[in-house]
Amino acid sequence: MTAFPTRRPAARRSRTAAVGAIAVAGALLLTACGDQTDGADGGDTGDKKTKGSEAPLFDQLPKEIQDKGVIKVGSDIAYAPVEFYDDKDQVAGIDPDLAEALGKQLGVEFEFANGTFDGLITGLNSGRHDIIMSAMTDTKERQEGKDGDKKVGDGADFVDYFRAGSSILVKKGNPEDIKSLDDLCGKTVALQRGTANEDLAKAQSEKCDKPIKVLAFEKDTEALLQVKQGRAVADINDFPVAAYNAKTSGGGKDFEVVGDQIDAAPYGIAVSKKNTELRDAIKAAVDAVIENGDYEKILEKWEVTNGAVDEATVNGGK
Repeated sequence: MTAFPTRRPAARRSRTAAVGAIAVAGALLLTACGDQTDGADGGDTGDKKTKGSEAPLFDQLPKEIQDKGVIKVGSDIAYAPVEFYDDKDQVAGIDPDLAEALGKQLGVEFEFANGTFDGLITGLNSGRHDIIMSAMTDTKERQEGKDGDKKVGDGADFVDYFRAGSSILVKKGNPEDIKSLDDLCGKTVALQRGTANEDLAKAQSEKCDKPIKVLAFEKDTEALLQVKQGRAVADINDFPVAAYNAKTSGGGKDFEVVGDQIDAAPYGIAVSKKNTELRDAIKAAVDAVIENGDYEKILEKWEVTNGAVDEATVNGGK
């Protein structure tokens, strides 16, 4: 079984595993093998259902998804090592590997569609995606569809499967001697728009005598470029992503992580609040891969076992 065989359209620019070229938003379907529900000739819907029904958790899925044999996944595929395009233009990372393992339990395929991070929940609630897997931190605001006190959407339920805090990524050698959030006061910081890291930077800026200038971008690769070129002193990033970029970008010569993890919180698989049946099936599948050891193997592969959870939880974010 080959996971994610589909390549990106030729018009899309090449991207390395760490800091490749800036990603271009757009839809791209990438298939995660589940229970290998179609045969070599592609099969038909009836054949998918028959084979899918052999998976242990197939019957827990909503009838509509059983019939389609597919779960549509929204993701911003530019966030190594959680999800990214490798140097062969194949999708790779923690979430795609986890999706493949979940597919085996549920007996359906996971199809990833690439999009900008801050539009993913809108896509979920419009029906474009069935779920979101995109290193998305589970927060009360996202659960309730709020931006501060303002209602901005229907929100989502989250199946939490990993824990990660924020980290500060700076140029190799740390020329500005950044050690903590306090050292960012009065300086320019780059980060990805619509993330918990943007909220963290804004909250810190309010504590500063001199505010932080925040440069927010659609893609984290763009934020990293600002640091590399000296237009920002730091990128605030999720810990596994920051550590991965420090290790791989420029052969480990571009960046380094400074200070401790900040405010560790759960990553969640987002599901529409109207689709509790799918939410519960996803939770059961996550628990199953934790129990059978697939989950641990995936985290070991990507060297992020310090973010492991013992069981899936629903809406555990604060």
